[in-house]
Amino acid sequence: PQSCPAVDNISLDVAHGEVLALIGQSGSGKTTLLRLAAGLEFPDAGKVLIDGATVAAAGDRHLEVPPEKRRLGLVFQDGALFPHLNAERNVAYGLKKVSRQERADRVKEALELVDLHGMEKRMPHELSGGEKQRLSLARALAPKPRLLLLDEPFSHLDPALRRKLREEIRDILSGVGQTALMVTHDPEDALANATRVAIKEKGEILQTGE
Repeated sequence: PQSCPAVDNISLDVAHGEVLALIGQSGSGKTTLLRLAAGLEFPDAGKVLIDGATVAAAGDRHLEVPPEKRRLGLVFQDGALFPHLNAERNVAYGLKKVSRQERADRVKEALELVDLHGMEKRMPHELSGGEKQRLSLARALAPKPRLLLLDEPFSHLDPALRRKLREEIRDILSGVGQTALMVTHDPEDALANATRVAIKEKGEILQTGE
């Protein structure tokens, strides 16, 4: 049977310090694009560059930079928290090669940034939906990533919480000047959070604009 290629002939740039939202229908390859950027998938054609350096190029595995060395942060649709670790240890998980003191400082800073100070010992099941997603954001921001990747971060929340969290995350990202790429099928999510929006359909970028 004929299959539709995931992603296809797309070309997309994210400028330093901007939040770019990519809008596309379900099944249009948005998540695959994030996985390519993160190094969880390898391109069949084309290349992926971060800060001008190639981190993946079709046909040349020697240029591939593994995910853990790309310095990217990931926030998934469901938060993807570790259920057996408390909030503090969830955030600390990605801080491997720093001193104990710096790890403690970064965890404290990240939790304060997302307004979860005082909830360090809470387990994920003791947090609300919005708190879980803010904790997921804190974990992604703690290592100070070059690029933050957000995959439909609001889609599983009820409308009232969704609106509140959109505003909170927009303010957090803009406050730290974080470069981010968010994919969503919801134009409201894109317009509420992004400094620039790109519309994707059938493997092509139809339009981009502020």
